Amino acid sequence: MAHDPVAGVAVDGLPGLGTVIVTGGASGLGAATVAAVAGAGGTPVVLDLKEPEGDVERELVDLADPRAAEAAVERVAERHGGLGAVVTAAAIDSPGRLEDTDAATWDRIVMVNLLGTAAVVRAALPHLERSTGRVVTVSSTLGHRALSDATAYCASKFGVVGFTRSLAVETAGRVGVSMLVPGGMRTSFFDGRDPQYKPAGDAMLNPPEHVAATIVFALRQPPGVELREIVVTPAVEPSWPP
Repeated sequence: MAHDPVAGVAVDGLPGLGTVIVTGGASGLGAATVAAVAGAGGTPVVLDLKEPEGDVERELVDLADPRAAEAAVERVAERHGGLGAVVTAAAIDSPGRLEDTDAATWDRIVMVNLLGTAAVVRAALPHLERSTGRVVTVSSTLGHRALSDATAYCASKFGVVGFTRSLAVETAGRVGVSMLVPGGMRTSFFDGRDPQYKPAGDAMLNPPEHVAATIVFALRQPPGVELREIVVTPAVEPSWPP
């Protein structure tokens, strides 16, 4: 990341983070990323439909609405004079067989997880090019492995994989692009599901703050160095390798 007023330089000589948009920053991995960015000296800004906890800047926006998501990014960039990075941690799911899943629910999963990701990155790109900033997208082990009763989620996360890999080629040398592939995490992501779609009570799940630390590690690589893809799973993750 360039050493400019948006990103800056941290005391240890590594690039500073500057202003970092975090989608889905009100809960789960997104909230953990907000805390990690702030702890590393960056300025996190949450894009979420829900209010985040604590004194953190936020834009309340429905990420299923691409134009609203783009407008939120522009407002953040204008307030801060640019952007240092974007982390697209927002994701939703509602497991079930395709024929049993309401069409609007299926569509919304893809819209939030994939179209929301693309919209936020698209709006941020001009600002990130000026700062030689970075993008970290969040896919899933189910972006590499197909699973029954997860057509919408797999479609969206497979899409994030393709989007990110293409973006990395398209912006090489101008914007840093990394993709995080997390396995199961101990978050509220599984709340409200039918028991058959919940991890077992003794399942090994990673604390989200441990996974968030890898995002900050990717963001703080020296100029010219990129972590293209990062897989972080519990030691007994059943979805990896695919």
